[in-house]
Formats: sequence, C-alpha cells, structure tokens
Amino acid sequence: MNEKLLQYLWNHKIFKYIDFRDIEGNPVEIIDFGKWNTDSGPDFLEAKIKVGDVILAGHIELHIKSSDWIFHHHSQDPNYQNIILHAVFEHDIDINELKNKNIPTLELKHYIDENMLWKYEKLLNGNQFIACENSFDSKHIPVGFHEQNILRKLNEKSNDFEKKLKKFKNNFEAVLFHSLAYSFGLKINAEIFRQIAESLDFSIILKVRQSRIQLESLLFGIAGWLEDPKDEAMKIWKREYDFLRAKFAIPDVKIHPKFLRLRPPNFPTLRLSQLADLYHQHQNLFSKVIHAKSTEELFSLFKEIKASEYWDNHFNFGKISTVYQPKVLSRDFVELIILNTILPLKYTYHQYQNEEIADEVLVFYKNLPAEKNSLIESWSKMNVKICSSLESQSFIYHFNHFCVQKNCLNCSIGFTLLKES
Repeated sequence: MNEKLLQYLWNHKIFKYIDFRDIEGNPVEIIDFGKWNTDSGPDFLEAKIKVGDVILAGHIELHIKSSDWIFHHHSQDPNYQNIILHAVFEHDIDINELKNKNIPTLELKHYIDENMLWKYEKLLNGNQFIACENSFDSKHIPVGFHEQNILRKLNEKSNDFEKKLKKFKNNFEAVLFHSLAYSFGLKINAEIFRQIAESLDFSIILKVRQSRIQLESLLFGIAGWLEDPKDEAMKIWKREYDFLRAKFAIPDVKIHPKFLRLRPPNFPTLRLSQLADLYHQHQNLFSKVIHAKSTEELFSLFKEIKASEYWDNHFNFGKISTVYQPKVLSRDFVELIILNTILPLKYTYHQYQNEEIADEVLVFYKNLPAEKNSLIESWSKMNVKICSSLESQSFIYHFNHFCVQKNCLNCSIGFTLLKES
C-alpha cells in the first residue's frame, strides 16, 4: 500500500462496503468524499461527513499510518486546520491533537479488498511490454479512449506552441517555420534544425523566399557547410550567403547538423534543401495549412517538394553519387510532418481564435494511416485494432505517458482492470 493508491481508492470509492466506523466504533457517514487535491495541502477538499447527528464540512487527510500526521508536520501547518476526518490505512497511534478537536480517525484496511492490492502490486512489478499485458483485453479499452488521448496530446502541443508564440510575438508563420524545421531534422537533427531556423529573423525568410538559391544559401551557410567550397555550386551558395549576411547583418553563427547514424536520404543536406524548396514554392504556406479541409489538401502542399538539382547526384557536398535520383519527400515523411507539426499547429491556431475544431482535427487523424514502428507492432500483438493514425498516435501517447511511468492509477484501462472482480 502507498498513499497514492489510498487516495485513488478514496477518490473512486473502491471499498468492499462504506458503512464506515471510526476507531472508537462510531458510525461515520461520508456524504461527500471531497475533491481530490493534487497540489499542496489536504488530500481531499470540500468534503462533508456525518458523525452521529452532526454534519461536518471541510477537508479530509489520508495517510498510510496515523503517525504520518506527526511525521509530515501537519500540526504546525495552517492548511490543515479545517480537517474533519483523518482516514488512514492502518491506525498505529492516537493523535491527541485530533482527539481533542473531536476529529474522527477512520482505519481503512478492513474496507479494502486484498485482491485489489494484489493486482496493483502485480502491475507495478511486471516486466512486460506494458504492466497489464498479461491481463489486457481489447474490451478494457473504454469508449472515446483514442479521442481523449489525441486531445490530450494536442492540448500539450498547444501549450508548447503558446510559449513559442509569446517568444515570437504571436507570429504563427514564424512558429510554423521553426516547427517544420524541427520536423525536417527528424530525431537526430530536430533541435539543431530548429536552432538554425530560429537564428534567422523570419522577416528575412519572407524577403528571400522568392529565390530558392538564396534561401538554400542561408540555411547551408548557418549550418557551416560553405566555408570551403568544393565545386562551382558551392561557390554560388557561398557568394549568395556572404551577400545576404552582410545585407541583413546576420551574425556569423555556425550550427552544425549531424550525419552520424543517418541513412543518406535523411542527410541534413537534403532535408534543408527540401525545406528551402517548401518555402520557395509556397509563399503563403501558413494560410494554406490553416484552411486545408482534407488530408489530401495537406499532402498536395508537399507533392512537388524536392531537393535542388545539385542533390540529384549528391548526398553531401563535393561527392558525386553513382545513383542519379531526384530527392523528393516520401509520403511516410510527409505523414510525420502532418502529424507532428501541421495538425497540432492547426488545432492551436483555431483555439487561439476561439474556434472549435477538435472534431475536424480528429477526422484528419482518422484519415491518415497508422504508423509502422516497433511500438505499434507490440500493441498489435495484443490484438488491438490499429487502422489509422487516430489509434496509432493514441497508443504511442498512452504508452509514453502512462505505461512507461506505470501510472496505472490514472490510466482508464488500469482503472477498469483494478475494478474487475
């Protein structure tokens, strides 16, 4: 038993019976169990109980042992002056302060099903893919499970975007550019690409985006790749970068992307060139993203995007490849961009405008295919239905926020399992 589980049981009223009696044998009727307080102070606020003919309103404090009241120094804390009940798993000592105020102590261990404790311990100590793997059945997934997870994810992303919007003076277009740069960097270069994007005032991007060469030059120059030109194309990029740096007083900052552990199609050289092409081809990209009404509209924005011709037979500067092939964006890569950047920002923008768009965004997720990765494969082995990004994104979110942390008490699936007889 731990205090978190005890609070969980109290909050959800999971007891064998609730004809409670305090340690003196007096009946205690819980009229209102109170509101679970996850901040400092008593565990349950605004509760109401009846002891004899007297109704008391106030707060309830839960402990594993009665003596925890002393160990936690509640006597000196003014937040605990309005306690009406001390509920403990095990009563080990009398608390004179509470007795003198006629505050009852309720010992709970006889009201709790031992099978519940056993199941909880089993969940915490399991070493499977997820804690409840051996007990899991798809019937345990509640109605609205995936929609709730996606909305939680979107709200978390929205909070992140709001912080960035404050930093960049509510410039949604700039935040889109920075976020797309992050997505184009994938796992290895995501943060580096974002730093490159944020090192430039977005007004400069707007001024040079009509020239693809200039936009590429800016990104390549800040990446530190133009200092030693190896061929004619590099000399042109360097000349453009030197001109732009002087014209816009751009600091001589070098932010070096990584190539290690990357497959050639994901080399940062190609990804930055593709990002430049995206902003060159779409002069009003943000508006197109926001007003897109279908996944195919979003895909169409990336359909013609590719690295510049230099990269048809290059993966790195000055090294000609034996394979000649235009470096276009794969559909899988575009799906990741839509899921991780476009839809969260679209949701944030409409929230910012006080426009309800949750149902519309969920339709986008339903119309995108499920991701294919080891995590989704593990969920699939448990006979769950994963037909779209709505399900796959939901399971990924749930795994990272509940399963990894073994946060079974706050998990809707865990709640169902624990309550099962």
